[in-house]
Parts: sequence; structure tokens; C-alpha cells
Amino acid sequence: MTDDILIDDPEHKLNLRHLKIDDFPDLKKLMDRVYPGLGGCWPEKIVRSQLNVFPDGQICIEDHGVVVAAAFTVIVDYDKFGDQHTYDEITGNAYLTTHDPKGDVLYGVDIFVSPDYRGMRLGRRLYEARKELCQNLNLKAIIAGGRIPNYKDYANTLTPQAYIEQVKRKDIYDPILTFQLSNDFDVKRVLKNYLPEDKESHGYATLLEWTNLYYDPEKSALIGATPTTARIGCIQWQMRPFSSVEDLIQQVEFFIDALSDYQCDMALFPEFFNAPLMGIENHQSSIDSIKALAEYSVEIVEAISRLAVSYNINVIAGSIPIIEDGELLNIAYLCRRDGTVDSQYKIHPTPHEKRAWIMQGGNDLKVFDTDFGKIGILICYDVEFPELARLQSEQGMQILFVPFWTDTKNGYLRVRCCAQARAIENECYVAIAGSVGNLPKVDGADIQYAQSAVFSPSDFSFPHDAIMAETTPNTEMTLIVDLDLEKLNKLQNEGSVRNFLDRRRDLYKIEWLRK
Repeated sequence: MTDDILIDDPEHKLNLRHLKIDDFPDLKKLMDRVYPGLGGCWPEKIVRSQLNVFPDGQICIEDHGVVVAAAFTVIVDYDKFGDQHTYDEITGNAYLTTHDPKGDVLYGVDIFVSPDYRGMRLGRRLYEARKELCQNLNLKAIIAGGRIPNYKDYANTLTPQAYIEQVKRKDIYDPILTFQLSNDFDVKRVLKNYLPEDKESHGYATLLEWTNLYYDPEKSALIGATPTTARIGCIQWQMRPFSSVEDLIQQVEFFIDALSDYQCDMALFPEFFNAPLMGIENHQSSIDSIKALAEYSVEIVEAISRLAVSYNINVIAGSIPIIEDGELLNIAYLCRRDGTVDSQYKIHPTPHEKRAWIMQGGNDLKVFDTDFGKIGILICYDVEFPELARLQSEQGMQILFVPFWTDTKNGYLRVRCCAQARAIENECYVAIAGSVGNLPKVDGADIQYAQSAVFSPSDFSFPHDAIMAETTPNTEMTLIVDLDLEKLNKLQNEGSVRNFLDRRRDLYKIEWLRK
């Protein structure tokens, strides 16, 4: 849709734009006037939800700053509803909880024009804007349930089907159906009890469709299609002394090679998996040790990036310390198999990291595109802050990866329990990987406790305990798990509970403050 289309004449100044919550007073007056027999305007909480869920789909026309017409839409996976549905089912009781950004149909929720502006073709402008939106989003069609309000005058003599046929032949005029037919919509069938409270239509509605002739199904054919599953490998890393960076990389390559042989899409290493390098030389303090470790980081990332390409596997290189502008930071590097490298900073250093290493937290939170889906990374302590994963979830994250390093079982359980909670509340998979063993010559790294695992949402389509798989505690090993990403899409719309969709966006939200 093109925003801010201005039409000036001596009497009117019309502007086609996206709807805003500040428009609610105008919207209420307009809907109360248009729908006196259907309860008038939606409550403000419904409008807030619509704007939060799919802001691009809610448009209006204003005249001198006053909203005089509006149209509401939602994207749905139409196969989940089919041709026999009710208004409340397909719109989520108008809250648009059925919205699916990966859906294939733009569904018309409502469209109305002030009685004072009828005859100015504002409805046509809104329909054209909907069609433009449908084409820009590359959706198959626009589908809507249309009221037939004049049927009240013919219900005693005509069936709904006969009434529709006469409207199509222009023997009968219906203010809604006649308008929709003139805007290139075809009637697919009659819906019964679509909107039971619509007494004028006797609860009937037409199921209308406008086909997007420019729709490109993008059937990639045999190669290059976005997969619906992902195979991930978690490395439960044994801390052992290394005499050089080359020795460390050799051990890293062993695991990358092994997971690549099993055709994994991602390999996850633990937080500070390179800590053994702190034992190569003697250092006077913990700060000196961690700064010395940071000096190897560029070499390690470059080596792992080369391995990711040569073994055709994406790699999350745990996390490693980096010195930037004189400050020590903890960073997880995503080394993709196409050769690109991205990074996620640890946002919350632990009290020990701040005290012993004077470590600072990063200021950016990302969601990464990969060749198998959208992922997020939170380093250890960060997963204990639910706001971060929620923000990532809002950006479409399907799998959250958590490299961690814990010394005691109670520290490990904090990471584990919070990771499980993130999987349930955000309806995503969460993979955690930690290290085991000991490093006698490294201050503060003498013991580790870990049980790496992959967690799922908790519903019938997933394991009964919401654990996809887990390792034997404190034993060096790999964990390989297949994840069905389609189940996540189905869960959001058809789950026993729907944490993502049922969130009261009209009451609260989480906002990232740093621009």
C-alpha cells in the first residue's frame, strides 16, 4: 500500500494511510454510526491488538485529519480454516490471533465508509489498497466473508443462493455484494452462521475471492528451497589443557567434522570453550588471563569460519572474549557455511565476570537469518532474562541457542530451567550446550557442570516432558536432534494454549529502548 496519498479539492483533503491507535476516537464514532445493529465499534483493546499484530494490514482514509473510512485485514494460512468457517474463527474474535506472517491469503476483516462520503468511491480506494498490499506481500488471494444486508427483504421468497444470483444479474441491488462484485470479487459459496448476530443477512454471508494474478509460488524446485526441518548438534565440550591455538582448533575441527558427517545444519559450542588457552602461560591476575585469552579470538573466529565453509555446516562458536575500545566483552560468533560471520554480544555479564574480569555488557540484540530458519543466541546468564527471548520471538525466532559455562549444579539448573521456560512461553526450540571437566592451571575455571539439552514447547505434538533430547551429565559427547519447524507454526494457531497469540498486546508490551 502506498502511504499518504493526498487528494485535494476545494471541499476535501483525503489522505490514505495506515491506521494508528490515536485514531480510535474517530473510529469509534464511525463504527457506532455504521453498525448500530451489530454492537457498534470494537472495544479499544481489540483495535490495539489488531494494530500490534499486523499494523500494515489496517488502513484508513482521513478527510482534513478525521477518519472517514477504514479497512482491516489479516494474513492466514487458509488451509487451516477452509471454506467452511465463521467470522470469529478466522479472525480470532477480531483480535487477529490467527495472523500468520507465513500464510498465503489476505483475509478481509472489515471495511466501511462514513454514510456522508458514500458516492465518493472511498470503498474502491480501500479495495485497491488491499489489492496492492496482497501483491506486495506475494499472497495468493484476498478472501472475505461478505454480508448481504438487503436479504432481509427477500428472505421469505428467495434462498440465499437465489438472492445472490439475482444480485449478480443486477436484478436486485445489495449495497455490499453489488459493490464487491464490481471490484472483481467472485462468490465461491454461501456461508451459514458466519455472523449469527447479523439479522439483516439472517446470519448468511458470501465467501468472496479476488485472485492475485501476479502471485509467484516461488517453487524452488529441487534445490535451494527453505527447509521445514533442522538438524542441530550440541557439543558437550571437555575442558582439557592445550599448548597452542592450533591444538584447540584441531579439537574443534574434530567435532565439526563429526557433526558434518551426520549432516547437521548447526553446531553449537559452549561459552568460553577456548578457556584452556588461559593456561598456556602464567598470569599474575584473572584480568591478565582473560585479556591474554582475548588476543587469540580473531584467529579462532577466522579458523572456525573456514571450517564452517569447508565442512558445509553453520557453527555457533560458543562465546569468546573480545577487547573493543579498551573494554572486555563476551561475544558469540555465528559462522555460516556460506562464509558470512555475525555476532551476538552477551548483554548481562555475571557478577563474577564484572568483578573478576571487569567485563562489560553489549548493547545489541539480534535475530539471525540462516539457511534453515530464524535463530537467536543468548549467552548463558542472558537466558535468565525473559525479556530478551521475548523480543527475539517477536522478530520470528524459531530456535534459540544458548552456549553456557556453569561450575555448579545449581548454577546449571538456573540456565536449564530458564531455557525451558523460554521454549514454552515463546513457542520455540531452545538448545543449550556447556562444558565439562577441569582446568587446574586456570584461575576460576577449575570445575564445570553441564548437561546439554534441546527443549521444545509443551504440547501434544512434542515430547511429553518438553525435552527433545539431553546428554549424560558431565561427559564429553555430542547431541544430535532433528527439529520440525512446521510444528511451531501449527502450535501458534492450534495449540492447547497459545502463549504467543493470546498475549494481551492491548495491555502490555516489551520495548527495546536503545536505538
